[in-house]
Amino acid sequence: MLKDRPQDRPKDSSHDRPQARQPDGHRAWAAVAVVCAALFLLGLDFTVLNVAIPGLRADLGPTLAETQWIVDGYALALGGCVLAGGALGDRYGRRRAFLAGLALCGAASAAGALAAGPGALVAARCGMGLGAALFMPATLSTIVHVLREPAARRRAIGLWAAVAGVGAVFGPVAGGLLVDRYGWRSAFWLNVPVIAVIALAALLAVPESRAPESRAPEARPLDGPGALLSCAGLLALVWGVIEAPGRGWASAPVLAAFALAAALLTGFVRRQLRCAAPMVPVRLLRGGPVWPAVTVLALMSFAMFGAMFLLTLYLQQVRGLSAWQAGQRMVPLSLSLAVGAVLGPVLARRFGARAPCAGGLVLIAAGFLQLAGLATGSGDGAVLFFEATAGFGAGLLAPVATEVVMSAVPIGAAGVGSALNDATRQVGSTLGVAVLGSVLATSLDRAAPADRAAFADAFLDGLADASAVGATAAALAAVLAWLALPGRGLAVVFHLPNQPR
Repeated sequence: MLKDRPQDRPKDSSHDRPQARQPDGHRAWAAVAVVCAALFLLGLDFTVLNVAIPGLRADLGPTLAETQWIVDGYALALGGCVLAGGALGDRYGRRRAFLAGLALCGAASAAGALAAGPGALVAARCGMGLGAALFMPATLSTIVHVLREPAARRRAIGLWAAVAGVGAVFGPVAGGLLVDRYGWRSAFWLNVPVIAVIALAALLAVPESRAPESRAPEARPLDGPGALLSCAGLLALVWGVIEAPGRGWASAPVLAAFALAAALLTGFVRRQLRCAAPMVPVRLLRGGPVWPAVTVLALMSFAMFGAMFLLTLYLQQVRGLSAWQAGQRMVPLSLSLAVGAVLGPVLARRFGARAPCAGGLVLIAAGFLQLAGLATGSGDGAVLFFEATAGFGAGLLAPVATEVVMSAVPIGAAGVGSALNDATRQVGSTLGVAVLGSVLATSLDRAAPADRAAFADAFLDGLADASAVGATAAALAAVLAWLALPGRGLAVVFHLPNQPR
C-alpha cells in the first residue's frame, strides 16, 4: 500500500483536529482489541443457536420455517440495516454508534432469553441484529482511524477478518456447552454481562471519530428512503427463499415476494445513483477491484455460513451427537480459518489479491464436494477434511478481500466502506443459510420424521443437493476472483487516484 502523502489528505481531515487526535500505539491496539472483542461476540451470536435448534424446537415448537427465521432474523436485520449503521457512525460518531448498538443488542438478548414463543424469539433476534448493525461498521472504521501506518493496519485488518470467522465458528462450541448444561436460553443470557464489559472497555480505550464533512453546515441528511428500500427488499427476498419449500417455488406468495424484492432492490440501486448523499459509495463500484472483492466476500459467506448450518444439523440429527459434542467438532474449522487468515495477506503482498482469493474459493468448493459425500456412518475424518479445507480457504481470502475494499475508501468515509464490506458478507450469510437450508428442507419434506432411516436418507440426499449449490457458488466466485481481482502487488492496486487518503 502506498504511504499517505500530506498533500493527498483533505484539509478537514478528522485526524488534524484536536478532538480526533490519533491515539498512540498502545492505545490504538487497545482500541483494536475492544472492537475485535465485540466482533467476536457478533460472530458468536450469528451461529450460537445452530446447535440449540433441537432443544429450542422441543421447548417452543417452532416449524422449520420459523426455525430458519430464528436463525436468519439476526443476519437479516444486520445485513439490511448495516449500511445505515455505518452512515450513522460516520455522521454522529463511531464510538456513539458502537455503544448504542451494544446497548440495543444486550437488551434484545435479554428479551430473547425470556421469550415465550417463536414469534417473540424472532423479534428478539431481529433486535439483536439491529444492534449489531450499529456497532459492526464501527469496528472496522475504528481500526482504519486509529492505525494509519499501512503495515500495522494490514495486520489489524487480518486480525479483524480472523476474529470475524473464528467468532462465528465458536458459536456452536459455546452454544453446545451452554445448551447441554443450562438450556438454550443461556445462549442469550451470556451476552448481557459480556456486552457490559465491552462497553466499559470502549469508554476507556476507543476514541471518538466521525467523517469530517459531518461537521460542515451543508451536511446532507441520511438517506432514510434508501435504508427502507434496502431493508424491505432483503426482507422480501429472504422470506420468499425460506417459505418456498413449504409453499412451493412457483406458488403465488413466493413469486410475489421475489417480484417485490426485485422491484425494491432495483429502486434502491436507482436511488443510490441519483441521491446526493447515497448510503452506498457508488463511485467505488464503478470499475476497479472493489465490486469483485465485495462479490467474492458475499459468495464466500453464502457458502461457509450455509455449510455450518448444514453441518451442525447433520452432526445432531443424523449422527445423533449432543449439542456439546457437535460444537466440539467445529473447533478445527476455527483453527484452519485462523491459519489461513495469517497466510492470506502474506501471499497477497507477494502475488496480489487474485491468488489467495481464487485459491481459497477453490478450496471451499473442494470442501463442499467432501460434504456432499457424507453418510450416516461417516466418521470425524470426513468432517475434519471439510473443515480443514474450506476453513483454510475462507481464511486465505477474507482479510485480503476486506483490505481491497477498505483501501479504496477515504478515511472520512470509513464507516460507509466498512458497512459496504459488512453488508455484502451479512447478506451472503443470510442467503446461504436460507437457500441451502431450503434445498435441504425440500428433500426432508419427502420423509416422515418418525421413520429414522428414511429421515436420515432424505437428509443426506438434501445435504448432497445443498452441497452442490455451495460448491457451484464457490467455483463461480473463484472464476470471478481470478478474472477481476488484481494479480500484481497490493501496493500498486490499493492506491486509487483521486481518493483522499
